[in-house]
Amino acid sequence: MSDLLWTLSQLDIRAAVDILLVALVFWGLLQLIQRTQAVQLLRGVVLVVLAAALLTSVFRLTAFSWLMGKAVPALLLAVPVIFQPELRRALERLGRAGAFANRPGAESLVRQVIRQVARASALLSDRRHGALIVLERDTGLQEYVDTGVRVDAALTTELLLTIFFPNTALHDGAVIVRGDRVVAAGCVLPLATGTAVDYRLGTRHRAALGLTEQTDAVVVVVSEETGIISVVHNARMIRRLDENRLVKVLDAIYLPSRPVQVTRAQQLARRLKRVGLGVRAWLGRVARRLLPRPNKRSS
Repeated sequence: MSDLLWTLSQLDIRAAVDILLVALVFWGLLQLIQRTQAVQLLRGVVLVVLAAALLTSVFRLTAFSWLMGKAVPALLLAVPVIFQPELRRALERLGRAGAFANRPGAESLVRQVIRQVARASALLSDRRHGALIVLERDTGLQEYVDTGVRVDAALTTELLLTIFFPNTALHDGAVIVRGDRVVAAGCVLPLATGTAVDYRLGTRHRAALGLTEQTDAVVVVVSEETGIISVVHNARMIRRLDENRLVKVLDAIYLPSRPVQVTRAQQLARRLKRVGLGVRAWLGRVARRLLPRPNKRSS
């Protein structure tokens, strides 16, 4: 107990900020890999390291301790390879220069695109025509555009209905929308490979999840079998939408500046503020315990 009190007595503002920054780094990494396969990988790595440390410290296994000492640097080199998708997603988020809807005069254009996509999705759903509509945002999708057929036409409801009409040459692939133009159709998207993917989902839904795992695109999916409309963003799917609900969901994604919406930056700022207040209160309690109290003078 005395050693702990001595350690706490050595803390100053610089040490507290240092500890807070390290905690924020680990918190950010945990948030990054949450609900991904990396959680199981990280859990396995931690269990192996803890088991090895316990064996070497309790039983004093010299050869095994030497082996683990040589294996740790290799494990550190393997971490970027193992967590490559998560690291790539984090770097892409840092490098994004601003949302499409934040450009001057873009709000009306975004609303027009949303209405066209929502109307086309509702009509396709009524007719049981499958569709996969990708709305490009800050992360470029040129590598997927190159897998399809160039269209470069203005986005309209009629164009989407024509592309996804059954038995046409382009109805099986994805349509990629850039701004207010359909840049390509019949595009091939990566499929989601996570173990948490529902086995009942079809190829279109798996492709939507796979693309949004790697980019910030928004994907609208219309099921050919059931006619259910879904929206996929950040590898999360919202299903069973009608035209009005689809408009509201897309508005919330593209136009988050309304008072009812709270951006991620605002959420992070609030959490940091709460953490800072907690650290400040903790330092105050430590100081009150360690610093000598002034003697009361008798009157």
